[in-house]
Amino acid sequence: MRTLILKTASNYMLPLLLVFSVFILLRGHYLPGGGFVGGLIASIAFVLHAFANGLETTKELIRIHPGFLMPTGLGLAFVSGIGPLFTDKPFMTGLWFPELPPPLSVLGNIGTALFFDIGVYFVVLGVTLTIIFSISEST
Repeated sequence: MRTLILKTASNYMLPLLLVFSVFILLRGHYLPGGGFVGGLIASIAFVLHAFANGLETTKELIRIHPGFLMPTGLGLAFVSGIGPLFTDKPFMTGLWFPELPPPLSVLGNIGTALFFDIGVYFVVLGVTLTIIFSISEST
C-alpha cells in the first residue's frame, strides 16, 4: 500500500508527530501523558513512515538499532531513581532542581521525574519499534 498520497503525507507527518510526542513527553511530568504515551506516538510516526516508504528507508532514517534505545532508557530511568539516595531520601523520590535561566525556563521545573519519563520514552520507543520491525521483516 505505497500510494503517492500516503508517501507524501507520511513525509510531512513524521516530523509533526515527533514534535507532538516530545510535547506530550514534556507535558507529562505536570499533567497526564509523559514518557509512555510520547514513546507510543513517536513509534507510530516511524511505523507510518515504514508503511509508506518501506522498512529499509525508515531504518536508514533512524540510523541506530531500536534495540539500543531499551537499555539506554532503562539506565536513564534507573539513574533518575537512585539519584535521591545520595541526598538521604528514598529510592524514586522526586528531586527538583533550581529554576533555569530565561531561555530554558520554558521547560518549567526540571526534576528527576522528567529524566524518568525520558527513560520510559526511550524504552517504549525501542520495544515498540523492535517488535514492529521484527514482524515486518518476517513477512
